[in-house]
Amino acid sequence: MGTDTIKQVIVVRKDLNMRKGKMAAQSCHASLKVFLDLGEITENGCISTANGKGGWVVRPDISLKIPLNDSMLQWLKGDFTKIVVGVDSLEELLEIYVQANEAKLPTSLIKDAAKTEFKEPTYTAVAIGPSYAEKVNKITGHLKLL
Repeated sequence: MGTDTIKQVIVVRKDLNMRKGKMAAQSCHASLKVFLDLGEITENGCISTANGKGGWVVRPDISLKIPLNDSMLQWLKGDFTKIVVGVDSLEELLEIYVQANEAKLPTSLIKDAAKTEFKEPTYTAVAIGPSYAEKVNKITGHLKLL
């Protein structure tokens, strides 16, 4: 499978009628969370953090280590293909999430903290992959683009 297409699919709830910016933010959260959920913060590497003054402070005592499978590495070195599709309900979103987990695909589920648009914490998006398109399409291939 090393030469197959690698992609990540972001699934967003359309029934919430989120503003475009909110949908974009939730999609970004989902995409990044796939990697961060795998990560481990240690105290012996190097990470850059904003210092609040427009510059960066290097923290050589802190690092984030993320183990990557072959498809994730290929995706990161390639073109970062992302597809954003929609579902019409919480039930559909959760079913997609369950199917992706059962297929052992990299997956994240986003629950908005209700600081802006929602009155209570709300599940908004799921990211599936990066993984081989053939595997992701079995779960999301029937969904329409946003």
